[in-house]
Amino acid sequence: MKRESVGVVETQCYRIPEEIVLEHGDRLSGVNVAYETYGKINNEKSNAILVCHALSGDAHAGGWHREDEKPGWWDIIIGPGKALDTDKFFVICSNVLGGCKGTTGPSSINSKTGKPYGLDFPFITVKDMVNVQKMLLDHLDIDKLFAVVGGSFGGMQVLQWCVSYPDMVRLAVPIATSAYSSPQQIAFNEVGRRAITSDPDWISGNYYGRTPPARGLSLARMIGHITYLSDESMHQKFGRKLQDKSEYGFDFTSLDFQVESYLSYHGDAFVKRFDANSYLYITKAIDYFDLTKKGSLSLAEALKSVKAKFLVISISSDWLYPPYQCKEIAEALSANDIDVRHCTVRSNYGHDAFLLESGQMNYTIGNFLSRTSVGDVMIRDVVTIRHGSSVEEAARIMMTEGVTHLPVISEEGRLAGIVTAWDVSKAVALKYSQLEEIMTRDVVTIGLGDPIERAAKKMNENNISALPVIDGEQKVIGMITSDGVSRLVSVCR
Repeated sequence: MKRESVGVVETQCYRIPEEIVLEHGDRLSGVNVAYETYGKINNEKSNAILVCHALSGDAHAGGWHREDEKPGWWDIIIGPGKALDTDKFFVICSNVLGGCKGTTGPSSINSKTGKPYGLDFPFITVKDMVNVQKMLLDHLDIDKLFAVVGGSFGGMQVLQWCVSYPDMVRLAVPIATSAYSSPQQIAFNEVGRRAITSDPDWISGNYYGRTPPARGLSLARMIGHITYLSDESMHQKFGRKLQDKSEYGFDFTSLDFQVESYLSYHGDAFVKRFDANSYLYITKAIDYFDLTKKGSLSLAEALKSVKAKFLVISISSDWLYPPYQCKEIAEALSANDIDVRHCTVRSNYGHDAFLLESGQMNYTIGNFLSRTSVGDVMIRDVVTIRHGSSVEEAARIMMTEGVTHLPVISEEGRLAGIVTAWDVSKAVALKYSQLEEIMTRDVVTIGLGDPIERAAKKMNENNISALPVIDGEQKVIGMITSDGVSRLVSVCR
């Protein structure tokens, strides 16, 4: 299948109407959330995928803004034919709380003072950020996520989602991340923060309307960028090549090496699009992230409530979030009998590989998402009717609950038949009064672990639009409809 872009997109904004209570007790009101969506939600709202961005990311994950020369930061896997296929999925990405690209953060106006928050902005955690994302999904009327996907700091959000809202997440893909920040990661973040706070232009975070702490933020980005690369990638990309010269300059003002020029360019570019205070707050939230609650829990205990199926991806050359940290996550999940796969992307790019390895990321994530079972997309709160009920009762339930298919259940709780809205309409016309006169007894069903392709094929072959999902005792545990799978498998097109 040809991989394409989602085209021109626009960032939207949602203003949370209620006051937010943060994890450590502070409160925020009037919070705005910047977000983008790609693809279409299906009628059952079962195909939504939430993408969580890394430290320097934003809501613009895919497609193009009209004025930009570059696509969204994860355009390599978002779009028709890509891993996050927008012909199948409804993809959502929002800027995190504390950010500076549309979501409320330190650079936003404090309604109490009429000035930017600065350091009056409260400290926030990854859990707070996930709670705000949950409020956005409530606004979009989405109560179940097909998947949550993210790398680095975005992977931390994925893990927090699975812990905070286990019943909402079907599939989880944390990439190049950790369940808690290591001493090395905290150390690099602190050096970056110190670079910013040591800049004379920072003036205790009150630089808005004045000269921003560009030197400090640029230096913080340069430090961070080094950790995103690998030794081998630097050798391949730069070696010891000089920048626009044939001899050393023998001074401290010029940039002799290409790698110096590269870091300087990225540092200067970062200053133009990111807020220094947001960098402070977000990196502090990353440092505080610890699912083991300061070591009071084992990681297996911390993850015991999760219910999602997991694909944990590590990067072979990543020394910022080394593969052993992803392996630790996978082992803790496995200890809880969670369905988990751990794979390592072989790459010389270092930590940034999840943003660059188009082929491996599309293949690995795409395969995981395509191996979807009926249990991943079925409706769990199934409305049923007792065997022996009347047609009138069936009609009332359908109208009240807004359903078109009613599994008929025996006194033992087993599937005895099914009745549809068409059956009820026909019964009224023919003046039937009992369900036994109209219900289908030879019901086509599907199992919880069956692939959705099998469900789609059964519906297509039998010209039906819904299948009861049954367990080994013939009890109904869910319902899957053609709309729930039509955007996920080609057989229903």
